[in-house]
Amino acid sequence: MNQRAYHTTRADLGLFTDLYELTMAQTYFAQGMTAEATFDLFMRSYPPNRGYMVCAGLEDVLDFLQGVSFGDGTRQYLKETGMFTEDFLAYLGDLRFTGSVRALPEGRVFFTNDPILEVTAPIIEGQLVETLIINRLNLQSLQTTKAARCAWSARGRVLSDFGARRAPGVDGALTMARSGYIAGFQSTSNVLAARRYGIPPAGTMAHSMITSFPTELEAFRAYASAFPHRTILLLDTYDTIEGAHNAAQVGREMEDLGHRLVAVRLDSGDYGELSRQVRRILDDAGLPYVQIVASGGLDEYEIHRLVQSGAPIDIFGVGTRVGTSADAPYTDMSYKLACYDGRPVMKLSPDKISPPGAKQIYRLKDGSGCFERDVVTLLDEQLPAGEPLLETVMEAGEKNRPEPALSEMRDRFTADFDRLDEHFKQIVNPPRYPVTLSPALQRLTSQVQGSLIEQQGIADH
Repeated sequence: MNQRAYHTTRADLGLFTDLYELTMAQTYFAQGMTAEATFDLFMRSYPPNRGYMVCAGLEDVLDFLQGVSFGDGTRQYLKETGMFTEDFLAYLGDLRFTGSVRALPEGRVFFTNDPILEVTAPIIEGQLVETLIINRLNLQSLQTTKAARCAWSARGRVLSDFGARRAPGVDGALTMARSGYIAGFQSTSNVLAARRYGIPPAGTMAHSMITSFPTELEAFRAYASAFPHRTILLLDTYDTIEGAHNAAQVGREMEDLGHRLVAVRLDSGDYGELSRQVRRILDDAGLPYVQIVASGGLDEYEIHRLVQSGAPIDIFGVGTRVGTSADAPYTDMSYKLACYDGRPVMKLSPDKISPPGAKQIYRLKDGSGCFERDVVTLLDEQLPAGEPLLETVMEAGEKNRPEPALSEMRDRFTADFDRLDEHFKQIVNPPRYPVTLSPALQRLTSQVQGSLIEQQGIADH
């Protein structure tokens, strides 16, 4: 099953990069710099109110790396810019990604300063792929984390993705459905996403259908006749309470025909108070099995408020605020060179120091099996008490294992989330999960830092 969301042709993939990646690549080429380099991907800080992140987008990255190339048209475009030499453009014509990737599998929880992806390849190859790697992992990890926060706030109630209309493009709408399913959503209104990812489709009706009929009751009856086994009626076109009475009448009529009204939907107003009034109307009509769906402007904060107040809402349709990760639409995800030609390297900018060398993450657990802390180590270190997280997923430019099913990613997330202490799941001001460097990595960092200060003639401030 195809799980990719982008549709750029193979011949154009090389151009999905920032210009400075290409200018650096030409500089490396002119200097004969072809040795292996290792790059780390990580986040230094959380978006607001986050205490964890969920990894997503890796399979898109691997597909990109397997397909990246510079076709005739892309090289002609680069030639027309007047910036690049003929020999460098010829080199790009033969370029393919030949490196390896070690990464955190999709669905796993991660934290700031965890290096969640490592690329080792000839430096030009490793440099040129930076832009798309960040693009794919940044957006999808944001969406999956936002969806996970909604699922936690819902406390077992059903969630459905309603975000296609206002997601960031077709691509963002598809990745939202996929991300939501990984994080615990049960369905999506996006029919293309449902088909592509094997997610159950879900939907109701719009106000336009109600207003196209002379009366709301006639619209409800028509829909129930067309879909007797999956009727969900939208209540707020004219008046929510009157709509609930009309829905109850149709529900009783459906019972007489041997069918059942599945649910009613609230799409505006005070969801807490309206859901209570609608629940009473349905119960009084002998329809206690009819569920209540709420949609429209919902996110983890509003879902948390409604659930904590005891609002009798069974299903939440969540859209715009999750698809755009509205309260936190970006991260500071970075891709930094950690090693070149066997030499560990790092940057020294204040507050942006990145540890050198190839690495591994070990996750330690407490006596009850809950996550206790992460330790970032050098690649050749062993930490027997911890679980190594980074897995080799690509070698010599080819994926080394079958693409995991979306259900596998979902199970992986559930297993991790169950082991994460509830304090870190708080939707407002969660504590910071501890991520530390191993003593050996600390020593290497200090050594490289000291050597760079001496070599670069940096004054001691």
